[in-house]
Formats: sequence, C-alpha cells, structure tokens
Amino acid sequence: MAANNPGNSRIRGLYAITPDLTDTQALCRLIESSILGGASVIQYRNKRADEKLRIEQSRALLDICRRHQVPLIINDHVKLCLAVGADGVHVGGADGNLEEARACLGNDKILGTSCYNSLSLALEAQGKGADYVAFGACFPSETKPQAPKADISLFTKAQGVLAIPKVAIGGITQSNASQVIDAGAEAIAVISALFSAQDIALTAWHFTRLFNKSNHHDFTEPATI
Repeated sequence: MAANNPGNSRIRGLYAITPDLTDTQALCRLIESSILGGASVIQYRNKRADEKLRIEQSRALLDICRRHQVPLIINDHVKLCLAVGADGVHVGGADGNLEEARACLGNDKILGTSCYNSLSLALEAQGKGADYVAFGACFPSETKPQAPKADISLFTKAQGVLAIPKVAIGGITQSNASQVIDAGAEAIAVISALFSAQDIALTAWHFTRLFNKSNHHDFTEPATI
C-alpha cells in the first residue's frame, strides 16, 4: 500500500515548487538557496519550458537535490521522471490516471496528487497508490487565482482518515503558514512567497522554522550565501 512506501516520510516541511524560469543557471541558484535554507522537497514545474528545456533543467536540479539528499518531484510528466531518474511525480487531478502512473513508476517512486478541496478524492487517491495528497488553494493564490478554495479545517478532518501526508498549497506566506501546519498539514508548498523574496535561503529558513517550532527542535539560521 502507498502508506507503507518509505517515500511518505520524505514529504515533510517546506515543499518548494520551481518558478517558471527559462534560465537554467538562475533556476539552479534559486533552488540551491532554498535547500540551504531548509527546503526538504523540490518539485520541478515549468509551464513555459519545451521538452528539451525540461530535460535540461530537471537533470540540473536532480544533481543539486542528490548532493543535498532532497527528493526531486516532477510535475505531471511521468516519462520525464523516469528518463532522468527523479524521485517521483506529482499528478494534477485532471492530468492523469493515478493507477497508470503508479504502474509506470513502480513502488519505489513517490506519487503525489492534487485533491483541491475534496477529502473523498484524497481517500480515493490513497487507495490508488498516492504517497501524499495536496489540498488547496488554502489562501488566495497569485499562481492560480481561479483555484477552488480549500478550507483549513480539511486538514484536521483528514488526520483521522488519511494515512499519507497532506500538503497545503495556494497563497501560503510566512504570516499564514502556521494556520495550516497547526491544522495538520505535514508540508507546505510554496512558490511566490519563497522565490520572490530577496533572501531565499533566509525565507526558506523562516518557513522551515515553523515546523521545527511545532516539534520543539532547534534550527540554525543559514549562513549568508
């Protein structure tokens, strides 16, 4: 079952989703900064890239993620994940069949999916082999302004019935992230509030520190990059 997949334990903390950059070197600098600040999962998502650029960027990001022992998740493209040897795939609710994706990926890859504001969809996804589910938009989102609203109480309701991690996405900032973490989200997916910051490593540290505070762990502020 998906709940027994060791990949489940890797979906925790700050889940950074890449901005749509065509400059691979610039993208790599941003992602490495986020990891140095504490990002524990990276999702490669670039709606502006063609197939050649997706391969180039995903390979470059995978090198960085391997160096820092952070999983790289590919958005939507199962074939790309397998071609470059990434750690898993995130499938949108209308972008693919979970059972087919799991069959292609095998049991060792991480499989996540968007469930928007539906707990029943999340339960169905868990049964079809998903390792984690994402609920959102939790707050108004610049990236997807038309996304359906997911009430924060959804995370609390899911705690007793879902055995896989829950990721909060949509409009998450340093000022509201604690709300979804306290409600039961094991991870927060962030794009704009992280990569539009002047100091990405420090911003990632502040996001990650929210989880460490809740777990009563110490966390060292990153050195200047």
